[in-house]
Amino acid sequence: MLPINPNIFKAYDIRGLYGIDFDDEMAYLLGQAFIELRKNDADCPANKTLRIAVAYDMRLSSPTLKDKLIDGLIAAGAEAIDLGLISTPTFYFAVAKYNYDGGIIVSASHNPKDWNGFKLVRAKGVPISGETGIEFIKEKILANHFLPAKQPGQVSYNMGSLKDELEYTLSLTDIKKIKNLKIVTDTANGMGATYLELLLRELPGETIFLNSKLDGSFPAHEADPLKAENLVDLSKAVITHGADLGISTDGDGDRIFFIDNQGEVINPAIIRGLLAQSFLADKPGAKIGYDIRPGKITPDMITAAGGIPVLTRVGHSLIKEQMLKEDIYFAGESSGHFFFNSPIGCFEFPGLMILKLLTLFSASDQKIAEQIKPYKKYFLSGEINRTVTDKDAVFQAIKEKYADGKISELDGVSVEYADFWFNVRGSNTEPKIRLNLEATSQEKMAEKRDEVLELIK
Repeated sequence: MLPINPNIFKAYDIRGLYGIDFDDEMAYLLGQAFIELRKNDADCPANKTLRIAVAYDMRLSSPTLKDKLIDGLIAAGAEAIDLGLISTPTFYFAVAKYNYDGGIIVSASHNPKDWNGFKLVRAKGVPISGETGIEFIKEKILANHFLPAKQPGQVSYNMGSLKDELEYTLSLTDIKKIKNLKIVTDTANGMGATYLELLLRELPGETIFLNSKLDGSFPAHEADPLKAENLVDLSKAVITHGADLGISTDGDGDRIFFIDNQGEVINPAIIRGLLAQSFLADKPGAKIGYDIRPGKITPDMITAAGGIPVLTRVGHSLIKEQMLKEDIYFAGESSGHFFFNSPIGCFEFPGLMILKLLTLFSASDQKIAEQIKPYKKYFLSGEINRTVTDKDAVFQAIKEKYADGKISELDGVSVEYADFWFNVRGSNTEPKIRLNLEATSQEKMAEKRDEVLELIK
């Protein structure tokens, strides 16, 4: 067994370089530690046989890790339900839909091919973060002292979750309102293809699928649509085919990005605002969440639709935890995560988000680029990373220089003025500072971006 790198235990999941930071035996220990975690929870009596869902993505190391994880769960006395090869959103749906006691999916999300990891949830798909269980699991795994269960568990199988997820998604919308649209998708050989192909074939119009064959070596490009270079092929294909829309997903299929008919990326803050307005039509006056990174058009659109904007920290686990605590109906993250607090559970529903957007776009005779043009009011720097030796010193310098602005310390330091606003926060795992700045003009954005970067340096 390889020595386990303790840095793989992160704020939102467990993730590292397979064969360097951890190996298959770590997955076995994870299964045992996960059962200890859940048996310490009030909803899991000590004498209950826990039913834990297990799934995996298309990475080359995932099948073996999944099998060892199941072995660890069985050794701890649990029933492991193998859900098969599915996306992370389908996994969340299955845990909630079938009332399992929790679940683990083997995936490294959007990371390069040499990576792998695990996302963990309690019942109803409630996320487990560093603060709510990953630190406990880290300590148990590194100690590696587990007593065998009095009675070993067993494995069973459920391969119907994708079909059930599709049926549920279609039940929440009226697809008759969606026009004949030509759509191009690029799933980067990742898990988004599993649900996109089923979903879009239910709709009128034509879909062109790029890089839809599952392949953990990512032969086309990285499965990270947040990087502009990974959207180039999709943008070109939208133009070449004269398509109305492009859709891109990340490695495990929980993040989605959109390209308009002119081949331009639609700012996730605009997508978030459009979705907020759609959800507010279903539930007027609801709370709508958006993360601390700049994207002011979102609260503008929430307020215009009569909703209550609620600011959140960055991170899918933290956002979902806040949604459940504060009864937030819908939330969107700048990185392409979009969450629905549904009767089943609170997590990403990318298929539903796509249907809602297509319904909105179908209500107008204008091309999609024309429909979103009025929302392009602000100018964004994009996320800029800088390596620093002392994050706290940077935060303090920012608070001192911009003391006359409106300052928030919800997640890092955010500063707001009438004509520009920004957030600076530290990486959870690296000595890096991340800057996102937005302004009312391109000139102001460039000026203030450089000003803050000089201060960080």
